Amino acid sequence: MDAQTPKAWDLSLPQAFLLLATNDTDGEPEVPQPVLQAGVAGAILAELELLGAIELRGKHVWTTGVDVDSDYREQLELIRHKARPHTPKRWVSILESRAEVHRIYEGMAVRGIVDHVGEKHLGLFRTTRYPEKDHAPEAALLKNISEALHGGGADARTNALTALASVTGLLDRLFPDADRSRARELAADHWPSHAVAEEIRMIRVVEAEAAS
Repeated sequence: MDAQTPKAWDLSLPQAFLLLATNDTDGEPEVPQPVLQAGVAGAILAELELLGAIELRGKHVWTTGVDVDSDYREQLELIRHKARPHTPKRWVSILESRAEVHRIYEGMAVRGIVDHVGEKHLGLFRTTRYPEKDHAPEAALLKNISEALHGGGADARTNALTALASVTGLLDRLFPDADRSRARELAADHWPSHAVAEEIRMIRVVEAEAAS
């Protein structure tokens, strides 16, 4: 790894989550699009909390008054200027967005972590994929998560990422043989991940009702 290669925590939590959630070879998401968007929304909340910009007070998310230089300033300003506070789950619903997922992918493409691959079908429809270009950042993330799962004294960012990977089902794909007990503990103590889990449950209920 040279001086220009991003280390694991040169990435924001949304970038780290999205990188783990994307197939290295074909650039397609490893989880359904609604789950991906909910996970990214939760990762944005987790990032802002780690930066000290938001916090959970009672049942609602509040800004702290701390100003941060972040790629997610727009989301912070939205939370700050809402007329009334919302629960974490409600914020996941508000923040989940295909456009935001695309924006985060494009940011990683600019940094040379993933490739931007566009394809046209019948000259009319365009799909975009983001296969991995530089494996070093993801390798570092996977190493950190492995240590977190084995009680290796991981930092708050790794614990948050592990919790998000757990509630979105990513952990089952990344570490199929790992003991889930530590991941469940981390997710239970992490309010953004708990909100993502609630949103995913609601998504599945709606999908089941639509299919019946």
